Amino acid sequence: RFHGEGYQEGYAEGSHVGVVEGRRYGSLHGAKIGSEIGCYLGFALTWHCLLQKCTDEKNSKKIRALDSLIGMIQKFPYEDPTYDKLQEDLEKIRGKFKQVCSMLNIQSDFRIGTERSSLTF
Repeated sequence: RFHGEGYQEGYAEGSHVGVVEGRRYGSLHGAKIGSEIGCYLGFALTWHCLLQKCTDEKNSKKIRALDSLIGMIQKFPYEDPTYDKLQEDLEKIRGKFKQVCSMLNIQSDFRIGTERSSLTF
């Protein structure tokens, strides 16, 4: 009898702790992904504005690549954590970002940081 009650109490406590820990991890991971995607979008929009002033063929290819990156980011399902291709789409965005950086002759491994912490993608 005591064994069964102990098991039930332990199971209930473990379930509760698991939910709390899962929520904390999900929030942290979601914030990291959101920060990364936001950085890519800000980067793409800024470069798009800068390159619109020049209309030669080289810049038009860069602008098309930036438009593609912006479109991919805008279609990304921020509100649906159960989306089954979330990681796949995120990898495609990262790949397109690296391609755009290569076209712009910019290093794609940004390191944004302060003295205390650093954020890397």
